[in-house]
Amino acid sequence: MADYDVAIVGGGLLGSAFGWGLARAGARCVVFDEGDNAIRTARGNFGLVWVQGKGQNMPAYASWSLRASRLWGDFATELCEATGINLQYVKGGYDIAADEQELEQTIAGLKKIQAQMGGAAYDFEVLDHKVLKSEIPLVGNIPGATYTEHDGHCNPLLLLRALHQDMQAKGALYRPNCPVASVNPLSGGSYQLLDRSGNVLATAGKVIVSAGHGSRRLNEPLGIDLPIRADQGQVLVTEKVAPVMKHASSSVRQTDNGSFLLGPSSKDVGHDTRTDLKTLAAIASRCITIFPFLGSLRLQRAWGALRVMTPDGNPVYQQSEAHPGVFSFACHSGVTLAAVHAFEVASWVTDGVIPAEFGVFHPRRFNV
Repeated sequence: MADYDVAIVGGGLLGSAFGWGLARAGARCVVFDEGDNAIRTARGNFGLVWVQGKGQNMPAYASWSLRASRLWGDFATELCEATGINLQYVKGGYDIAADEQELEQTIAGLKKIQAQMGGAAYDFEVLDHKVLKSEIPLVGNIPGATYTEHDGHCNPLLLLRALHQDMQAKGALYRPNCPVASVNPLSGGSYQLLDRSGNVLATAGKVIVSAGHGSRRLNEPLGIDLPIRADQGQVLVTEKVAPVMKHASSSVRQTDNGSFLLGPSSKDVGHDTRTDLKTLAAIASRCITIFPFLGSLRLQRAWGALRVMTPDGNPVYQQSEAHPGVFSFACHSGVTLAAVHAFEVASWVTDGVIPAEFGVFHPRRFNV
């Protein structure tokens, strides 16, 4: 018999959400987390639970993000009650435009998504400068913003900590500093997970590969195509000040400890996480245009992190055709989708079937 019902490769926000959801449902599972030498996307996350703008030309992703947002309050509450860790989740978010053209483009994009979603579309508000200024007095001389209650933000490090803590309390085994080198199919339909020396780490009936940028290496021998690339984002962090901004914007949010995160950016530089002055200056300039008071704050640090990005920016969910029971999941929205990954995707694995409605997320969509 297999040691576990499910073995999960990757202890970031995806793998941990799956592990928590599976353990919550009573499955015997183990989560392998590579260690600090890995490209830790989860630990560089901006912390947005975001719906606005997602799913243009793929309404299924817009609906999926909306479903996740609607579950996030219950998700955060359950984790807090189980662990005592407040995820600092706050509903509501602004997409603030720096100029008129940007505002027009944002509104046009949201209306296009609404048309594509049809009756399942979400509402959003357009706020002119006067209304926005009444809601966020510190905003600068900019034209306005769009707002929806479905957006929000949280502390992603506390989310990761809570998932790790509670999935272990629910019976999952968490193995940090334990890289998986390969997955070996066995004749009986189960799978061995091996380390770099060929030692067997575990045997499981099913396997989830959610190792971010390390997934392609594990997937290829199993006949799984995973078209992903690294998309670098850089973030600036200010000194801590008194709370003045409850709701997040898409480029600025005040954290629960009082500091501001400024960003994000997008660069195709391979697996390079180094920051550069030109990008950081562009981030600072834009954010100060929106919130001039930020210009008086001292900067404390900056970092670069690598999103897991598919060709169209939408998630990839698949099960190996050659080796049923091996699932590969990848996306750049680990915080936003954490609730549906925990509450819903985990059950796909135990059932052994990805529901037909989510076939749109298979990478075959790129084979045109």
